[in-house]
Amino acid sequence: MGKYSITKKIAGGFDDAAVKARAALEAEGFSVLGEFRLDEAMKNDLDTGLMRYVVLPSLYAPLAHKALAVETDIGLLLPSHVIVYEEDGRPTVSVMDPVVAMSMIENPALAIVAKELRDRLERVIESIE
Repeated sequence: MGKYSITKKIAGGFDDAAVKARAALEAEGFSVLGEFRLDEAMKNDLDTGLMRYVVLPSLYAPLAHKALAVETDIGLLLPSHVIVYEEDGRPTVSVMDPVVAMSMIENPALAIVAKELRDRLERVIESIE
């Protein structure tokens, strides 16, 4: 785990890793709200190469609801973006640690929600093989 992320390098190919990440999120009860290829967007806009990189915005509705009840502006930090990128020919799956992200908001009730969300996201990342 990085200072602000929960990260895991996995075996297999990039496309397979993105499919596995989506499946792991859904198995844990998250809704995957979309998918966008950051590498393709940057190539189109900047005409530059970037490693293969996909973003999966996801939401665990029960905890999002709790967080919004505590802090209306917390929507600025929602959803959880799970990323899959290819580095040195090997895929990595990562998500921002919600405890770190939400620590800037000094609200003990929100810290409890963030901890529960981190536990769920850690299970998601760990389950991807």
